[in-house]
Amino acid sequence: MRTLARRSRGAGPLALVAALLGLLFLLAPAASAAGGLDDAAAALKQGRVYVDPAMADRFGQARADALTEKIRKADKPIFVAVVPAADPYGARTVFDDLRTKTGITGTYAVWRGDQFQARSDRTALPSANAERIAGAAFRAHSGDIDATLNDFVDTAAPQIKGHGVNSDAGGVPTAAVVVPLALLALAGTGVFLLFRRARRRKEEQGRAELEQLRRVVDEDITAYGEELDRLDFAPSAPDADDVQRGDYTHALDSYEKAKRLMDGAKGPEDVKPVTETLEDGRFALATLAARRERRALPERRPPCFFDPRHGPSVLDADWAPAGGAARTVPVCRADADRLAAGQDPDIRTVPTEHGPQPYWNAGPAYGPWAGGYFGGFGGGGLLPGLLVGTMLGSMMATPAYAAGPVDAGAGYEGGDVSGADYNSSDFDGGFGGGDFGGGGDFGGGGDFGGGF
Repeated sequence: MRTLARRSRGAGPLALVAALLGLLFLLAPAASAAGGLDDAAAALKQGRVYVDPAMADRFGQARADALTEKIRKADKPIFVAVVPAADPYGARTVFDDLRTKTGITGTYAVWRGDQFQARSDRTALPSANAERIAGAAFRAHSGDIDATLNDFVDTAAPQIKGHGVNSDAGGVPTAAVVVPLALLALAGTGVFLLFRRARRRKEEQGRAELEQLRRVVDEDITAYGEELDRLDFAPSAPDADDVQRGDYTHALDSYEKAKRLMDGAKGPEDVKPVTETLEDGRFALATLAARRERRALPERRPPCFFDPRHGPSVLDADWAPAGGAARTVPVCRADADRLAAGQDPDIRTVPTEHGPQPYWNAGPAYGPWAGGYFGGFGGGGLLPGLLVGTMLGSMMATPAYAAGPVDAGAGYEGGDVSGADYNSSDFDGGFGGGDFGGGGDFGGGGDFGGGF
């Protein structure tokens, strides 16, 4: 019995070591020459240019290493893959697949078969810019992979925000990461349960905030639809030209897109593209009105601060919230006249547990809603400045907000590990017709849903 007891006491550490070694073997990436998305992502995570074995005869290791060194010296989150035009690198999914598996914010360039294209997280570089740079490099070098990739990196690097990932050979040893994690996992089951509970609470809070926002956004969409209904414009009228019909179609498409995006919203952050779309549609309506009335076309300005449903602002005016300091805000003509007459502006209020409140005092749930309307102006920093001294403004002043969905560009340093939590619309579309639309035209910039 004593011998058995001694063996039992000694078996504990041995079992733990065996479990850790087994876990290391399971988690360590297998050495393989077969290539594929997992191998590509593993290379990109380490800051290395990935070349699928099937493309090694067209872009050798020496060239890949030289390009890797160039990217390392540039210190930018640029990820380059050279892959064949075959599974698993699907023409329509390769960018999204690589971005999801790599999980790092940055600019992704892919030579696939005989084509070259690029996508980017908007916080690193607007994806339309990445596409234009890739298209110019591709056309300039007539199928020369090495010249095309180097041209792309040379041109894109100065424009990309943030820093690169660690590109030292081999990266961080797997054991240095896995062993501590394994020990924590074995010893910290309770911590895992706490995190799971916190995540569940966060998800519940997100659902509640989305429902809170849904009513307000539905009101916005309805108001926009009513503007379209009141619009006295017939595309077939003799005095309607193609430019006016284009504005009208843009406005109608924005209405349908906003409804579709809101129907698919899963969390509060999904509200931002809805209000971005409504702001864009209202500018199209303002442009159409100016064309029909033979007036100068409107300047692209933020919507009215007091209520974005008022449409694009026409000027900036001084205003102070109750108990707050004065600041300059963009206002529509009607609110400008009210302020000039010493009257209160027509402020958008939203429901809260304390009754109707101005949206800037309704809590952080309204950050994505307001960010969609105002986040695209002033380099993304307009809204926090407008809201200084308000509840929403206080939330936006925190470091967490700077990295949040309303102003994802603020304070961005690049190379962030984001996993699959990123704006997949930046990577929509894929390799299509084998060219870049001719003459460097990417279809108007920013919307890649239809491919190339």
